[in-house]
Amino acid sequence: MQMLMPEPQIFVERTLALIKPDVVDKEEEIEDLILRSGFLIVQKRTLQLSPEQCSNFYADQYGKVFFPNLTAYMSSGPLVAMVLARYCAVSHWKELLGPSNSIRARRTHPHSLRAIYGTDDLRNALHGSLSISSAEREIRFMFPEVILEPIPAGQRARDYLNLYVKPTLLAGLTALCKEKPADPMIWLADWLIEHNPNKPRLQHHIPQEEHQG
Repeated sequence: MQMLMPEPQIFVERTLALIKPDVVDKEEEIEDLILRSGFLIVQKRTLQLSPEQCSNFYADQYGKVFFPNLTAYMSSGPLVAMVLARYCAVSHWKELLGPSNSIRARRTHPHSLRAIYGTDDLRNALHGSLSISSAEREIRFMFPEVILEPIPAGQRARDYLNLYVKPTLLAGLTALCKEKPADPMIWLADWLIEHNPNKPRLQHHIPQEEHQG
């Protein structure tokens, strides 16, 4: 008798990423690296924090020698805040960032983002949440209007796709193979918009003639 092994669960996490003021001009380049590393950018905004807001964001660092320089640096110009999502997002983003000291990162992790874009221990180009709990707190700080609902994963995700996505997508792919257009991605996108089952339908109401009694 064959024993069925339980299917492993894939947990999708969120983490906060900050592009710091001195490398905001590299935003598009950094975002491209983020996307090519398997992350989804769920939320994004550009903002400038006051020194007081920076103090609140880095409250766990209060009292340390570098704290005044840190808040001054982080409030020196606009920054880009992003909510990233993927499997084990917190640990994967920390790995992609590399050591917090950019000088050390260039020596030990030369391909990490802080090695590439950072300057020193303070101006290290990018921020990442240290844990799932700190990610939740930091996301709420930068995106106070966001409701952090669980991202469907495992069987819940498959059930959702099977119910709402696969029937229409398979029909579109079948039509695509029959048509063989020159630009298949644009053709499929147009087809999906046209055949969206949730698209509002226009109802033409023909008024009845009034009969006078």
